Amino acid sequence: MQETLSRWLASSAGDVQFVEHPAVHTIDEALVHVPAMSGLMVKNLFVRDAKGRRHFLVIVPFDKRIDLAALGRLLPVSKLSMASPERLLQHLGITPGSVSLFALLHDGRQAVELVLDQAVWEANAVQAHPLRNTATVALPHAALVRFLAHTGHVPRIMSVPAGR
Repeated sequence: MQETLSRWLASSAGDVQFVEHPAVHTIDEALVHVPAMSGLMVKNLFVRDAKGRRHFLVIVPFDKRIDLAALGRLLPVSKLSMASPERLLQHLGITPGSVSLFALLHDGRQAVELVLDQAVWEANAVQAHPLRNTATVALPHAALVRFLAHTGHVPRIMSVPAGR
């Protein structure tokens, strides 16, 4: 799938900034190891409902805390919680630490629902791991729109409720 993403970036993304860096697993590590680059740094959460029937990729600015209970009421779904690494691998084909919007390439059935915070949608560019946590891409908004059209995912754009 890495090859598929590389081909898509080369042919359809336009002018993207791409940087290699040491592996990062958390926002704190990314703040230290990812070189300064354009685009909004984001946090990606893969969550599920209480029965495990619905799965969501939630993308918010890196420094936003999320109120999962309030988000669940807005979607509306029963209690949201973090999905297991096994579910992440099953639905998005990646492991923890590499979660990003690019993992939607693995979701050909559109079984994962995409939730984008309004600030992410309005950003000129967003930063995302290209299916591995040792690189980051700054993807311009127009390329984000093309990517989502390519994968068939229609984002739910909202002001994701902030937690404490």
